[in-house]
Amino acid sequence: MEIKGNLPKGADDILRYALKEIRYGSIEIVIHDSKIVQIERREKFRLDPTTTRFHQ
Repeated sequence: MEIKGNLPKGADDILRYALKEIRYGSIEIVIHDSKIVQIERREKFRLDPTTTRFHQ
């Protein structure tokens, strides 16, 4: 996850940012020795099949 602009200082700020900005997907928190060491955000982009056209 790349955060543009000012980088939040704590994990709670990063989590709030990730939750606020995601529409579809998942957020994974990696913990080692009871400390958050990594936060991953996977975002999905869903397309409406009735409006999506394929060019031939």
